Formats: sequence, structure tokens, C-alpha cells
Amino acid sequence: MPIVQQGAVNTTALIVPDLYVQIVPPQSLLLNGVPTDVLGVVGSASWGPVGEPTVIGSMSDYAASFGSVMPRKYDMGTQVATAVQQGAANFRCVRVTDGTDTAATLTVLGGITFTAIYTGSLGNELVLTFSAGSAASSWRLSIALPGQSPEIYDNITGTGAAFWDNLANAVNNGNGALRGPSQLVVTTPLAAATTPVAGVFNFSSGNPGTDGAANVTATILVGSDTLPRQGMYALRGQGCAIALLADADDSSQWTPQVQFGLSESVYMILTGPAGDNIANAVTVKAEAGIDSYAAKLMFGDWVYWSDQANAMIRLVSPQGFVAGRLANLSPEQSSLNKPIYGIIGTQKSGQPGGGTVTTYASADLETLFSAGIDVIANPQPGGAYWGVRCGHNSSSNAAMNGDNYTRMTNYIASTLSAGMGAYVGKLVNTTLFQNIRSTLLAFLNGLMSQGLLDGGNGLPFAVVCDESNNPQSRTALGYVQADVQVRYQAINEKFIVNVQGGQTVQVSTQTMQSAG
Repeated sequence: MPIVQQGAVNTTALIVPDLYVQIVPPQSLLLNGVPTDVLGVVGSASWGPVGEPTVIGSMSDYAASFGSVMPRKYDMGTQVATAVQQGAANFRCVRVTDGTDTAATLTVLGGITFTAIYTGSLGNELVLTFSAGSAASSWRLSIALPGQSPEIYDNITGTGAAFWDNLANAVNNGNGALRGPSQLVVTTPLAAATTPVAGVFNFSSGNPGTDGAANVTATILVGSDTLPRQGMYALRGQGCAIALLADADDSSQWTPQVQFGLSESVYMILTGPAGDNIANAVTVKAEAGIDSYAAKLMFGDWVYWSDQANAMIRLVSPQGFVAGRLANLSPEQSSLNKPIYGIIGTQKSGQPGGGTVTTYASADLETLFSAGIDVIANPQPGGAYWGVRCGHNSSSNAAMNGDNYTRMTNYIASTLSAGMGAYVGKLVNTTLFQNIRSTLLAFLNGLMSQGLLDGGNGLPFAVVCDESNNPQSRTALGYVQADVQVRYQAINEKFIVNVQGGQTVQVSTQTMQSAG
């Protein structure tokens, strides 16, 4: 009896009498939402690949991949650290350099040259240790870097130049099933027939590695969109919901960030320069032409932060704090009135140990918010804590200027983009229309059941996919259209409590009826 896959046989043209069993694949009419906590960060570092997105989940992951937090402008680790303090735990990090970065090198006993696998000053801390191997007449090499487990290459044999060749082969290609190629160095054997000697060899005594961070600019952070992509453009296709270019306060580079945010459905967190004033910020934003829901522009009131890695208080941009707070919120939420942690002061609101804290006047806030500029401030409507004071993006359109609009729109669009493509190539018929509509409705119902949408005022969504919006004249050309409407939940931004008091007030009371 023939067993075939559904669609492999024309069941209207069978000739041979027989039993035909068709394997019908399970019908999946469900969409699972894409992650909304993925935060892309672009900046300089002291180690790690350049221009390659790297998945980071914690500061220990960051240290292993890119080295320590560096106390300088454009540092990627600083932004990751401040975001981690807000609960962010899903990063895509891209390192940039100014092109002057070099890898540390060390020649050992004239027989072999070791080169750090990445450029950067962290490579100067590599340590090599030669000792007797486990087997007789063999050698053992340990390669260590602070914060990472040492790599051990044991039982290296040979004499003279042959030994160095064998060692280089083990390090570059692996030394058995359990010891793969080094993730710290690459080696080049030399022709010298020298003899290995037990001892410790520090890369600090060789040619030093450099970070290539001294001349990084906002332009370098933006990078190029040609293969291989560099800077911000290396985040294409990485599923980032939010992204920032560390300390990129050059207004001439805001436009490409907005364009990237629109093309990738990413909420870009921008910043003005440190010590900016309100009038200048409003003027510069208008001149830059930034008026889009794809970006959130933070006022240049930079933040004083206790850098534990370097045991110092530093002035850093607000981007990491804001991006981390958003990444740790469901997409229907606003950053408004949500506590931000790790801030010990700002330029405007008072330096550490500076005594009196200066708050923003209502007129100042009105000027900033009317221009589509947000700010970190203390106090918040809910109390004396640091937080984002408005919760708006840079758009001037009141219907779409909330954080929640950007994040919900990007979330829904990205989810549909990731899941609805399965219907391309299907036959256009009533079944296809029904399946498309069922998939969309199931996803939107899921959002409502989890509180991302509110059905209290009637169903907050509608889906049309049938003959009414797919006439035969269109479907004959291969087009199928689904029209989806979704009503988001509004954010309570202006809470008004009317109080009437006085000796002549007539109070009417309402009796609460007990349940049941």
C-alpha cells in the first residue's frame, strides 16, 4: 500500500486500485510572540570580536567576551552594566574600533609566536605556563586570561623545531576530543630548533595589544551597511527590540539611527551631549528633523553612577538605564514612573555629595516634552525615586508618541513577520482565508488574555481576510490581504483628582453592596 506525503500525489488522477495513505502534517494555526527583551548595544571594548553580534546574558558573560568595563566615553560595558542593574539580561553586543586596534603578541624561547585571538589591551594580561606533561618526555602548556578558565594542552612531544610545530598544531587545531582549538590565542611556529623550558611567560613583556578606542566617534558607532556590516548595522536580523549606540551624542548621526529603527522595528535610545541646556536641546532636535516613534531622545542631563569595576563615580549617558528599564517591561507598559536603579545623581538634579538636589520646574519639563525629549529625573509622580519622567518617544503625534505605542507596534509587527510567512505559497481559497484569520485572531486573543490588550470596552481587535478584501481580480495575481486593527491600552499620564471641600459641601454617599 503506497504511503505518501500530502500533496505529493494527484488524488484526482489515480489509476491503480489500491489503498493510498497520505501523511498529513499537523496544522499549526498559532503564533508565538517574538522576545521583547533583546537589547542591542554598540560600543568600544578591550577585547572581543569586532563587528560581530555576540549574545550576552550577564556581566560575567560580558567580561568573558569583551573584558572589563572601561572608564571612558563610548564604552559598551558601561551601558551593559547600567542596563543590567535595571534587570536586562538578553543583549546583542557589537564592538567597534577606530581601526588602530592591535593584538598582543609574545615570542617564546625563539621557537613560537603567540598572538591574542582578539585585538585589545586585555590580551596583555595573557599568561603562558610551560611545565612537564602527564606523559613521559612530554610538555604541558597552560594559557590563562583573568576571569576565564585556563586552556590546557598536555602531552606535547617532539624535539627542536618539531616540538614547536606540534605545539602550534595543538593550539591552533585542538589537542584531542576534549581540547579544541584555543579561544584565546593563535600561534606561529618558528624555524628555530630551540628547546622548551619550564616557566611562566607574560604577554605584558611582548608587543602590547591596543583597544582602538581613542578616536571612536558616533559615525564609527553607526558603522556601514555593506558586507561585512559594522557598528549598528551589524545588529540587522538579530531580533533586537531596543538598541543604543553608547554615548553617541552627535546629532548628525541621529537620522540613520531612526531609519535603522524603522527598518528593523527596533526602539532606538538616543542621547544629547552631557551638560546640554533645554533651549539648545530643543533647537538641535528640530534641526536634526527627529520626529519619529522609532527613537527615544534623552535630554543631555547625564547620570552620576558608581562604577564598581573601576571603584569610581563616573558621569555616564542615560541610555543604558532607560534601555535596561524598557527591556525589563512588557511591551504594553510605559517607562513613565518606573523606578530606575543605580543612579546617585545627575548633572541637573545634583552631584554626589553636592547637598541640595535641584528638581526640574514644570515649565522646563513642558518645554522638553513638547519637543519630544525625555529625561531621567527625581522625584517621580509616585515618589522620591529616579525614573523616566515622561515615557514618550520623539514623535510629535499624540496618537503614537508613547513608549507603549512603539513597543507594541514593533512587537506585533515583528511577530507577524516571523510567523505569517508560512502561508506564502499556499493555494488561495476559502481554507487559506480561514486559516490566516484564525492564526491572527488566536494571537490577538492571547495578547488580550495576558493583559497586553484590554477587552473591557469591547473586543480591542478585528481581522478581515475573506472575499471582501480579496477580490478575484487581486487573488488571480497572487495577492492575499489581511486587514488587522488593534486598539492598545492608554497610559495614565495626567491623573486628575477633583476634591470639593468646605463647610457647605453636601456629601452623597454610596453604599457598597457585599458580594453574593
